[in-house]
Amino acid sequence: MNSIEPLSHLDTKQKWESRKKIVVPTVSPSFCSIIADTEKNKSLGAFKPCDIGFSWQKATLESEAKREACYAQLSFFDTNKKAIEQIPFDFYYQFKCHGCPDCLGHKLSIIDWEIGQAYRDWHYKYKSEEQLLEMLKQTWLDRLCSEKNDVYFYVGNMKRFRDHFMVLGVFYPQK
Repeated sequence: MNSIEPLSHLDTKQKWESRKKIVVPTVSPSFCSIIADTEKNKSLGAFKPCDIGFSWQKATLESEAKREACYAQLSFFDTNKKAIEQIPFDFYYQFKCHGCPDCLGHKLSIIDWEIGQAYRDWHYKYKSEEQLLEMLKQTWLDRLCSEKNDVYFYVGNMKRFRDHFMVLGVFYPQK
């Protein structure tokens, strides 16, 4: 840890411009093309979605004993981690591939850390489950995926399930 040194600094004063120079050149033509590239061992990608929707469903929760055993392992910095509160919902984006009229559409789970943390923080603020879920939808669909933004999804898969991708995050600079 003591040997880590920053090589450069990403200028955030220009908001998205310096980030766009890094992200946009890596964008794949579509999610359909990313799936096709799994045969070439592609496991991460970014693409432009369209016709985006947002949904959720009740999650299957793990046993507390199993979770505690997982969190009892040492972390990267040799400290014990406390188990975080489980989220009782799975969140999804539904979309089509931008510029691909033959795309039938996709539905991917969202595993972005921020949505889970927003749920944990906001369930104290919004008393009803319905209101909390609506606020999550407002943020992850209406704000991030707004028509005012140039939206890209970051996706990744797991080694065991090469064709099963998840949304890791959203890149959403203003148009």
